[in-house]
Amino acid sequence: MADHNKVCLRKIVTTLAVKNEEVQNFVYQLQQTLKNVEDNSERALGELEVEYSSLYNILDELKEDMVTKIKQERASKTYELQNQLTVCTKALESSEELLEFANQTLDNTDSDGLNQAAKQIKDSVTMAPAFRLSLKAKASDNMSHLMVDFSQEQKILRSLKFLPVPSIPEIDTHECLVADNCVTVVWRIPEEDSKIDHYVLEYRKTNHEGAPRLKEEHPWMVREGIKEMEFTLLGLKFDTQFINFRVKACNRAVAGEFSETVTLETNAFNFSLDASTAHQNLKVEDLKVEWDASGGKVQEIKVRGKENRSRTASPAHSPARSIIQSPKRMPSARSSRDRFTAESYTVLGDTLIDGGQHYWEVVFERDSKAFLVGVAYRTLGKFDQLGKTNASWCLHLNNWLQVSFTAKHNNKAKVLEVSVPDRVGVYCNYSEGLLAFYNAKTKQLIHSFRTKFTQPVLPAFMVWCGSFIVQTGLQVPSAVKSLQKRNSGTSSSNASLT
Repeated sequence: MADHNKVCLRKIVTTLAVKNEEVQNFVYQLQQTLKNVEDNSERALGELEVEYSSLYNILDELKEDMVTKIKQERASKTYELQNQLTVCTKALESSEELLEFANQTLDNTDSDGLNQAAKQIKDSVTMAPAFRLSLKAKASDNMSHLMVDFSQEQKILRSLKFLPVPSIPEIDTHECLVADNCVTVVWRIPEEDSKIDHYVLEYRKTNHEGAPRLKEEHPWMVREGIKEMEFTLLGLKFDTQFINFRVKACNRAVAGEFSETVTLETNAFNFSLDASTAHQNLKVEDLKVEWDASGGKVQEIKVRGKENRSRTASPAHSPARSIIQSPKRMPSARSSRDRFTAESYTVLGDTLIDGGQHYWEVVFERDSKAFLVGVAYRTLGKFDQLGKTNASWCLHLNNWLQVSFTAKHNNKAKVLEVSVPDRVGVYCNYSEGLLAFYNAKTKQLIHSFRTKFTQPVLPAFMVWCGSFIVQTGLQVPSAVKSLQKRNSGTSSSNASLT
């Protein structure tokens, strides 16, 4: 009864812990949203002020320009009319003097004086300015061409409003596709919006299966300028269980809100190389391995240094006690004092395969004197080379003395009549007892073993006087799946090797 209550209590504790994390995440999201509201409001106010200041500046510039034109027109007409007025006034004065002289001459009774005066007046009239004037004003008083009517512009100004925001897209998870380390994301717009110019897609890797969290180890990655309502991300490394996706629409002026974030599962086989299993002549850096002739002496010095430090370390604070193993990742297959030795220049992966289908690739140096790739049981002896016992299966490229390319298991070899590829793909279907090797570029089958695995296996590699790089986080390629379906009833392996 007590055990049953403990089980129930553990379930309750787990449920409460999960709910607590969800609430904490939501609280953080609300706090972040409040902060964003404040920041975005301030930014919107600032941009509004800038836009209106720009309008004011434009209106002031236009007003100044139009005022200047009116003043220039007035000055020009005033100058012309004033000059014409001055000339006419002087002509009028001259004409009045001549008129007075003519009247006085008419009153003269002396005929000789009258004749002489009449001739003088006639000559003066001919040369009088009044008779040479144009009695049409050189400038008009009309200023109607400089009048304005801003009623239409006022209507436009009164119609000023906030920019139309594009509709929020909706990601269609049923149409999305995850295959061959590619993800095709498909979305739609609830309401037709002809002003949408492009879309922005963001994605973020995560190991969290629940609702998307604001605090994540991985940043959002951005793809911009997408014209269609779907996009395919190519050549991804699936080193997390899931990827979050969100998309927003943009017109030529403003971007809309992001869609609801959706989470797509990206299962793939991920493992690291267990450096503690590596032969002392192998230099292991992440997923790259290089054969080093002087490695044994260097490793010996490092091991002695670690042993000296471990003698003074407190057991309670030992590094081994602080390591938390993941469900898939198993403890190291062997300790540092039980690493591969002698002529077994081998290193193992750190993740056991005990079911399902898995795939990984390896690129190796073609000039390596020897290179082997395959799988092995954890019980593989530290002196054992790959393919020499019944605990391992592999491909073997040999460039030492005589060039050969073979499939090996239990110290038996089959010569492979195929060209050596630059990159090898390894496919392991543990449940079906199938291990197959492919040309990773062409997906051509090189060789396959069919057996019944009696215990979990580990990815295994061996290199002598060369190097190789492993690529993990890969899904089983569709081409490989298709080939396996077609070949489900047959086997390309040599029965003596299984």
